[in-house]
Amino acid sequence: MTSRTLRPITVVAALLALLGSLVACTGSGDSDPKTLTVGFVVDPSWAQIPVAEQSGYFTKRGVKVKVVDFATGVEALQALAAHQVDIATAADVPAAAALTRTPSLRIVGDGSRWQGSRIVARRSAGISSLDDLSGKSIGTPLGTSAAYFASNALSHGNIGAKLVQVAPPAAVTASTQRNVDAIAIFQPYQAQVEQALGGDAVELAGGTYDQHSLYLATDTAVSGKSAALSAFFAALNDASAQLTARAAPAISAVAAATQLPADLVGRILPEFDYTIQFPANLPTTLTAQGNWAKSQGAVDRSVTLPDYATFLDRDFLPRAG
Repeated sequence: MTSRTLRPITVVAALLALLGSLVACTGSGDSDPKTLTVGFVVDPSWAQIPVAEQSGYFTKRGVKVKVVDFATGVEALQALAAHQVDIATAADVPAAAALTRTPSLRIVGDGSRWQGSRIVARRSAGISSLDDLSGKSIGTPLGTSAAYFASNALSHGNIGAKLVQVAPPAAVTASTQRNVDAIAIFQPYQAQVEQALGGDAVELAGGTYDQHSLYLATDTAVSGKSAALSAFFAALNDASAQLTARAAPAISAVAAATQLPADLVGRILPEFDYTIQFPANLPTTLTAQGNWAKSQGAVDRSVTLPDYATFLDRDFLPRAG
C-alpha cells in the first residue's frame, strides 16, 4: 500500500527552518512499525520507488509506504534530520555533508550508480567543448551532486568558470532565457534542459564523478521499523529487476513520476545501474566529497570528517538467493 504527498518545496524548507528543533524530538510522521514515510527526490536515480508503487510491490512485501516528493536531496535530508520522514533519497554529495551535522543518520542502501552527468551548454554562447566554458557561467543547485560534478569536470580540465545558484525547477528557464551559459543538473531536469534548447544544446562530459544514489534512514526507523525497512528494500529489489529489463510498466511508472516522455525515459534508463548494493569505494568517495563540501563552505572548515564507513547499515539489503 502506498500514498503520495506533494509539498511545495519552498514551504517545506521554510517550515523546517522554523520548526526543526521542535519536530526533531517527536519522531517521524507515523509511529506504525509497518509504515514508512519516504522523502523521494523526483529523479530516475531512485526510480525503484515509483515502479514499486505502480506495480504493487510494497503491498506484496507487506509494508505501507507514504511518499513525499522533494526537488533535491539537500531538502529531503533536512526533512530526514528533522524526523519528518523515516527514509530519504539523496545523492552522495549532500549526504556526505549532512552526516557531519546529523551523525545519527544511517546509509541503508545505494540504489543506483549514474554515469550520465553532463554540463548542458548553449552553442549560441560560443560553447562547443569544455574548454569553451572558461569565463562562462554555469547554473547549478549549489551543494548538490550536480555542483560537485561541474566542479570536478572543471578542475580536471583546469578550466575557470563561475558556478551560479539555480534551483532545479528554474533550470529550463535560466537556460532558455540566457541567464547562464550552461547548466549542470541531475535528471529529470538535465533531459528537460536538453529538450528545451533543442539544436542549441551541447552536452559536455568530463571529470571522474559518477553519482551514488543513496537511501538514508533515521536512527528511530533503523531501531523501530527494521522489518518494514527490509520489506521496503525487497520491494525495491523487485522494481530493480523491471528497470534493468527496461520493462514497459517500469518505463511508464518513471515517466509518470518524472513527467518526462516515455520514449525519453527509455533512453535515460540505460545510464543507470539499478543494482541495490554497497560499493566498496563508497566511504572513500564520501570522504572526498566531504572535503569538497568543506572547501565550498557547505561544511565548517574546522569540522573533522567522520569515518563514513561507520554510517553504513547493511542489515536491510536483499539477500542473494
